[in-house]
Amino acid sequence: MRITSKAPCRVDLAGATLDIWPLYLFHESPVTVNFAVNRYTFCAIDTHPGPQIVLRSKDLCAEETFESLAHLQAAKRYRLPILARLIRYFAPDTGFTMESASEAPAGAGISGSSALMISTATALNKLTKRGFSLEKIREVAQNVEAQVIRVPTGAQDYYPAMYGGVSAIELTPTGIVRKALPVRANELDERFVLVYTGAPRNSGINNWEVMKGHIDGNRSIHRNFDRIAAIAICMRDALEAHDWDSAGRLMREEWSYRRKNIPAITTPLIDTLVTTARKAGSSGAKVCGAGGGGCVVFLVEPGAKKNVIAALKTAGGHVLDTLVAPNGVEVRSAR
Repeated sequence: MRITSKAPCRVDLAGATLDIWPLYLFHESPVTVNFAVNRYTFCAIDTHPGPQIVLRSKDLCAEETFESLAHLQAAKRYRLPILARLIRYFAPDTGFTMESASEAPAGAGISGSSALMISTATALNKLTKRGFSLEKIREVAQNVEAQVIRVPTGAQDYYPAMYGGVSAIELTPTGIVRKALPVRANELDERFVLVYTGAPRNSGINNWEVMKGHIDGNRSIHRNFDRIAAIAICMRDALEAHDWDSAGRLMREEWSYRRKNIPAITTPLIDTLVTTARKAGSSGAKVCGAGGGGCVVFLVEPGAKKNVIAALKTAGGHVLDTLVAPNGVEVRSAR
């Protein structure tokens, strides 16, 4: 049997970090707003006779082999921990070769690891006939990823990979709910630019530092997140109303509060790119994910996208050719 799957990465527009439990419980009606982009992660499983399990990552140029599932489960360390730990959980009863790949640059902050968790978990769900719903797969993926990075993980990163499109992730005491936002893909395509700074950073570290400060009672961090939560609600309203002027203003405001929470979220290159893009026609910008490097997303004025792209390239940014991904994870099987 051959099973293949792919899932898109994401760009967050407002409300990130609030999606980490229990932070969202301490703020009023928190929401995270994001959208899927056509940078994909892939997983392919080919079953074979015998118990051997072979794991390969094309983008990491890494491979490891286990004589059986029991040997994989007994291993203390993994070269490919995302794949190995998901296999430990799903425990397939057959031997196979698994190959993964990601179109997200390393440490880009566009949730390449979370998207890979979704593409891999859905393929394993198909292989093992578990019959899990997408929401249950999200729960498993989020918990397993926490085992891999050894700090709490947020929920918002998985939903673009699951459903595609533009989303509002509502974070409530009764659960997490994803709502699709009525934003046309072609409209957003003309209004955003994604740039990789070429400086990856461990997002778990940044988020954990902020989370510890929040839980420990840092009033400044709490106040900043109160404002970030309010901005995210307004961002959702702006997108629903197709009010791009407000969306740009809100992005600028959110970025200012994130910089107050943790100054290391930015770098000299990021500051240069933001200033350069503003002069060329950008209405707002922010880092993706936890920052400190990785990707920066820019909202641009109508008709200004080409000028902004040219200015960003001149300033040293690596512009990623991306569009909104309308669909989420896809999985197929064949014999």
